[in-house]
Amino acid sequence: MATGETGFDDVSYDLISVQYHALKAGHDYGQYVRDAENAGKHEIAAFFRRVMEEDSARAKQCHEFLKELTGSADAGPAMT
Repeated sequence: MATGETGFDDVSYDLISVQYHALKAGHDYGQYVRDAENAGKHEIAAFFRRVMEEDSARAKQCHEFLKELTGSADAGPAMT
């Protein structure tokens, strides 16, 4: 198992990274929805809501994968 400088295996690190970015983007999209609604651009606001839902689903899937990995020796801090 390869480990990076974080002490976590690459797959766990990658999942955590994708999850973080999906959650961060989801937070930002809320502002985009408000901006579009305030501008009367309801179709664009609906687009941003769909993107936000997709990122939420992506973050949830990462969480599920991480739970699976946590139950095995394939995730978590590397043993040295």
